[in-house]
Amino acid sequence: MSVPSPEPTPPEAARWAARAGLPLPADRHAAVASTAHHIHSVVAVLRELDFADTPPAPAYRAEEETHDAAV
Repeated sequence: MSVPSPEPTPPEAARWAARAGLPLPADRHAAVASTAHHIHSVVAVLRELDFADTPPAPAYRAEEETHDAAV
């Protein structure tokens, strides 16, 4: 299980955005920090999933799929 990371602070979010060339107005810093934390939380859960038996996407061929009307 992954260790939860601390929620980014509004000044950190502003610094990250500025580093990426996206300066933020001061009133958006807290909202961006909260959104970044939410995205990080979702990605952390996805990283814990085991995809060992899942073939890579190029292995899937929709045109070869057989349809069965039985329920």
